[in-house]
Amino acid sequence: MQIPIRNLWLLQFFASDLFRIDGYGPVSAEDAPEELPDLAARILADEVAQRLHRGLSVGFRSVTRNERRVRGRINQLTTERHQLLSRGQVNCTFDEIVTDIPSNRLARAALERAAALVPDRPRYRSLARQLEMAGVLGACPRLAEVPHIRQQRLLQRDRTMLAAAELLLSFAVPTTEEGDRHLPLPADDDPYLRKLFEHAAYGIYRHHLVPQGWKVKHGPTQQWDISEASTGMAAVLPSMQLDIVLEHPNPDGAGPRRVVIDTKFTAVTKAGHYRAATLSSGYVYQIYAYLMSQAAAEGDHPSEGLMLHPVVDGHFDEEVVIQGRRIRFATVDLTAPGWQIADDFLAGVLPAHGAFAVQS
Repeated sequence: MQIPIRNLWLLQFFASDLFRIDGYGPVSAEDAPEELPDLAARILADEVAQRLHRGLSVGFRSVTRNERRVRGRINQLTTERHQLLSRGQVNCTFDEIVTDIPSNRLARAALERAAALVPDRPRYRSLARQLEMAGVLGACPRLAEVPHIRQQRLLQRDRTMLAAAELLLSFAVPTTEEGDRHLPLPADDDPYLRKLFEHAAYGIYRHHLVPQGWKVKHGPTQQWDISEASTGMAAVLPSMQLDIVLEHPNPDGAGPRRVVIDTKFTAVTKAGHYRAATLSSGYVYQIYAYLMSQAAAEGDHPSEGLMLHPVVDGHFDEEVVIQGRRIRFATVDLTAPGWQIADDFLAGVLPAHGAFAVQS
């Protein structure tokens, strides 16, 4: 069995910070996903050109060397040992302003990546060389370090540059022709694709629903409603790590709404012992546990559950109410254009609206 997917770049775009930043929502390139690297590269190039013109973000590096004037702290022992004063010098340790900081290194590496992805655009390699001439010479930081880099207060003006650079460096080898390439469906979820599907869902929900007053939480931990426990239970009882939680105080005038979303990069149904297709019992138990664990605190407005899967053998959209809690099982067609993928994600939460029914 296989999961058809149109283009990994498109999912990576939805999952990226670049998509979530205001002004970089759905764009024409979604209908031509092979253009996404050039889109991200053009955004990055414009940001870097602006930084080169107005001044790159800088950092400080501790330096120890001989100087002809006092800078910072004098290293008396070294100065005396090498008789530097007789030569008109003094050994000092001081902070030096440098442009060779992780954010600028990330941008330079991403421009080099862009030059490889879009070889007919010499501008990207030229800007990478300009960064080198400006002193940005160090190695590219690991992508795992990018969230920490983004949190630095002095780099707030670089957030678009960093988002575009991160997206370019995370682009996987694409499938650019609709319908002719497939990804194999493994026995268990592929970790990368599973996370990519989850992060793309989060990006779409955050981009479209936050402006409508929703709170969109990614990866929150939910605790069990425990009334009693033995002494050692706290050390071994697992917590519940949710994929996505959507909350709105009063979306339709009927009171608060909370939707717990779990994403699976697998077929929504599988062959059963006594019927052609059945839902995975483990997934049903999982979403049921997520919802019922909070039942005591929810009162008249119980949470809803949504299980999201990619389309494998056609669209699937069914729901059931169990003990007053609505659980929906729906699929997203990853071979569709970008706007349709966004619609599929949103239709599971707002059945009467697609992404472009609410788009301004």
